[in-house]
Amino acid sequence: MDLAAHDYHKGVGLGDFRDWNLLRGDVPFPAAVLRESRIRHNLDWMRGFMDAYGMALAPHGKTTMAPALFRRQLDAGAWGITVATSQQAKVAAAAGAERILIANQVVGTANVAALADLLEQHGPALRLLCLVDSAASVALLGETCRARGVVLDVLVELAPAPDQPGLRAGVRDDAGLERVLAALAQWPDALRLAGVEFYEGVLPDEGEIRRFVRRAVETTERLIGTGAIASAPAILSGAGSAWYDIVAEETAELARSGAAEVVLRPGCYISHDDGIYREAQARILQRNPVAPTMGTALKPALQVWAVVQSIPDTGRALVAMGKRDVAFDAGMPRPATVFRADRDAAPQEVPQGWEVTGMMDQHAYLTFTPGDDIAVGDVIAFEISHPCLTFDKWRRILVVDDAQTCVEVVETFF
Repeated sequence: MDLAAHDYHKGVGLGDFRDWNLLRGDVPFPAAVLRESRIRHNLDWMRGFMDAYGMALAPHGKTTMAPALFRRQLDAGAWGITVATSQQAKVAAAAGAERILIANQVVGTANVAALADLLEQHGPALRLLCLVDSAASVALLGETCRARGVVLDVLVELAPAPDQPGLRAGVRDDAGLERVLAALAQWPDALRLAGVEFYEGVLPDEGEIRRFVRRAVETTERLIGTGAIASAPAILSGAGSAWYDIVAEETAELARSGAAEVVLRPGCYISHDDGIYREAQARILQRNPVAPTMGTALKPALQVWAVVQSIPDTGRALVAMGKRDVAFDAGMPRPATVFRADRDAAPQEVPQGWEVTGMMDQHAYLTFTPGDDIAVGDVIAFEISHPCLTFDKWRRILVVDDAQTCVEVVETFF
């Protein structure tokens, strides 16, 4: 192992990585890998979809927590970056995001103070928004912002109505909404109502989601009409990575009216996956009229490469990759290609029947058909499900071209 590769693996430094190649033995495994051509494709695809509906895009940064990827998304036309915490907001601001939407309640003295710090440091160059759903959450934000002399934009978070099965923070009825509006009126010098936020992914089916989104649209229109939302245009924000097409359909008329800027927040599209989001994308292609017209759908760009360590039993191998390296909450990683340096010029598709059946901290159990050509030292590339929980296991991720040569090293900040 050369020093540059060793530094990469330990997170000490990046070294001269530009000549590293996954097939030449330059990189220690396991390694998380992003495919450059697929990243570019996914960025272009999502921008085209949003443009078709007149939507603004603020991808959820918690998926990658990688400033280099944030910048790629912003350069591809994203309106801003969505995050979930004040710490993540700091990372997005450092990456150059001029609009940061914290799609979450911010509570706790230090957390709220961090928002005031960002507003003081960046001034009018940064638009920062977070959510409120009660008089208590309004007061926590208002007290700090007033004391610090800053004004924070907030969105009222809507939760599914009481008759809709979906657990989430947010106001559930008009009475709750009126309490939040009354509380905001007490802090005009510290808090500014900018619009409405919701998250539909907790609901069980398309019909419930459409009903919820229509309620969000109606609420936004009512708040605009009463003057409760003073800024123009108002903001209406929702959508994760599975139902963004439904949200776009239901909010398109409001977006076209110009009264509100509709900001959608899918985050996993930049890497996509070979599991839950591949399945979600297939459903989008079936039910949505725009997505099938855009050529090839989103492509899985994130892989974990690992080495066969031992073949102790007939039909079972141990691979040096485990729960510390790859997501397993939404399905086991899927072996896609295999490479043997003294046999192959390029990775080959794995034979049918290869399957990861379980994992420990640093090992995966791979079953195969007895007689298959597999050997200790073979390098296997695994496709993953749920990219969020693979990204957060790595401080450095290699970006490779189609020849498996590294063109960039992406750092994460979880």
